[in-house]
Amino acid sequence: MTDTTSEQTERKLLDELYADFEDAGLIPLWTQVDDLMPMSPQPAAVPHLWRWADLLPIAQRSGELVPVGRGGERRAMALSNPGLPGLPYATATLWTAIQYLGPREVAPSHRHSQGAFRFVLEGEGVWTNVDGDAVAMRRGDLLLTPSWAFHEHQNVTDQPMAWLDGLDIPLVSQLDAGFFQFGPDELSTRETPERSRGERLWGHPGLRPIGRPDQPNSPLGAYRWEHTDAALTAQLELEDEGVPGVIEPGHAGVRFSNPTTGRDALVTMRTEMRRLRAGAQTVPVRTVGSAVWQVFEGEAVAQVGGKVFEIAKGDLFVVPSWCEVSLSARTRVDLFRFSDEPVYEALGLARTSRGEQK
Repeated sequence: MTDTTSEQTERKLLDELYADFEDAGLIPLWTQVDDLMPMSPQPAAVPHLWRWADLLPIAQRSGELVPVGRGGERRAMALSNPGLPGLPYATATLWTAIQYLGPREVAPSHRHSQGAFRFVLEGEGVWTNVDGDAVAMRRGDLLLTPSWAFHEHQNVTDQPMAWLDGLDIPLVSQLDAGFFQFGPDELSTRETPERSRGERLWGHPGLRPIGRPDQPNSPLGAYRWEHTDAALTAQLELEDEGVPGVIEPGHAGVRFSNPTTGRDALVTMRTEMRRLRAGAQTVPVRTVGSAVWQVFEGEAVAQVGGKVFEIAKGDLFVVPSWCEVSLSARTRVDLFRFSDEPVYEALGLARTSRGEQK
């Protein structure tokens, strides 16, 4: 038997083996190892920028043409990452949308397994009712809708309002853990209080009501801009006085936390606010887990995985997992950031690299 004949016989036997693998519903590890265990994260999502100047007019046109009610439920426009074509996902784990509610409109009640929040870039006049607690939505506020909480929105003014929605829809979908339920057609409350019940109970710095148990998601449904702004201002003032507190020179930051545990306000999503002095530059950072940023005020340059984005008020950009990001502030700039980092921390998969280290 010649070497050629031997090779042909071996090739035939190997082909038969792989055919039997397929028939048996098996895949051999040695043909998949590079995809299963890459040297570092290889996200399908890519760095991308959405400009507020493009998003808001589309939202306004949708408000004129698309009704809100049972069936559509919400007039929300999801950001679709070019690396995840055809999917309404900002990253493989995060869903981000612009929601638009017209004058005197109501978005009906429902609840779902997915956790959610609202971040308000501009405007007021909408109340989100979360399990019957009416919460005012105003500029700079972060409003929470924890998993499985009934929620609805009402606009009590003659002006439309748009805001940022963030949810863990892709993550819950991958875990096959999603449930959804319609609520009543009528609003649970038409109250428009200055402060919600949750704020009245939990919104006192450093003071916890005795007898209330720990909760996985924050029972404080509203984090007001006045408090966020004051905290960021104080950090930079203390830096001027030589007192530690900032993340790095000229870079202040706060994390929205659960007052019952001190952990993240939502179980699956981290929410933060950052402030950079004019001229400040951040150290390049890589983090396992993805993030979405929105400019609240000011102008900056964001370098994300080799791409350079000129960013201004309202603009949104996405940072995929293990993608290097750094910021350079042209003016004083405030940025809202949310990420999936709590999930990776809970699973023991969190990793961060700063500076030149890879």
